[in-house]
Amino acid sequence: MYEFLKNLDRRWIFLLILLAVAIPILGEWQFPEKPSPMVQSVFDAIENLPAGSDIWMAYDYDPGSQGELHPMALAFTRQCAFKRHKMYFMTLWPQGPPMIQKNIELLIKEFPDLEYGVDYVNLGYRPGYEGPIKLAVIDLRKTIAADVDGKSLDDLPMTRDFKNIQEVDLIVNVSAGYPGTKEWVLYASTSYNIPTVAGCTGVQAPYLYPYVPQQLDGLLGAIKGAAEYEFLLLEAYPSLRENPKAQEALRRMGPQLLAHLVLIGLIVAGNVIYFVGRSRGDV
Repeated sequence: MYEFLKNLDRRWIFLLILLAVAIPILGEWQFPEKPSPMVQSVFDAIENLPAGSDIWMAYDYDPGSQGELHPMALAFTRQCAFKRHKMYFMTLWPQGPPMIQKNIELLIKEFPDLEYGVDYVNLGYRPGYEGPIKLAVIDLRKTIAADVDGKSLDDLPMTRDFKNIQEVDLIVNVSAGYPGTKEWVLYASTSYNIPTVAGCTGVQAPYLYPYVPQQLDGLLGAIKGAAEYEFLLLEAYPSLRENPKAQEALRRMGPQLLAHLVLIGLIVAGNVIYFVGRSRGDV
């Protein structure tokens, strides 16, 4: 066995990794998640608000990071829709509007009883990095005077009397970098004491953890955080179990888990081969 493993062609390892990733994807494997306290805090921040609360949906990401962030953004949107919260979508990223549009399409398809301009509005992309945040927390119309289609905010029922972001009950941010969560924390959450939760990419998460729980009520880190969040959402709204699109992050965790287990096994096997070889004088 030692000689077999020692001289094993590396292409067999490549094949093993391929199978470890492909089988869970093709089989749509899902594993139960145990949500962390931080993920639970994000869920509770939205769930415990009275129905019809105002939620500012700041979706600052692009197609390049949608693999990590889009499932959590859709989960936020679904939960707010179930709770009948008022959703104000906007993005600080020029590539962000298509991501918001996918959330709007979700609402149209899965929650046809919700009405645009009454229950949700798409405010589109606002240039200027953190500049729009600084203006919108004081006077929304200084930076946003119309929705993504050019319709005046004065003509939409949910924005007619809306003065600034200080009026919202919660900011929900999904961030792929700058501008994103840090800027919402600095110029909205901290400055005006607006409750805020966020989701971010894996590389960004360590830099944002220090903001929890003071400036951020909770934080979702990458696809793992999104999977835990979907698990909570399925527990709270069992009807989503019939909707495969509401379980995207859970499905993506299957191949990650199995591939990581295979990698750990290979590392252990490699060390065993090394120490056995050294004891035999082969190394």
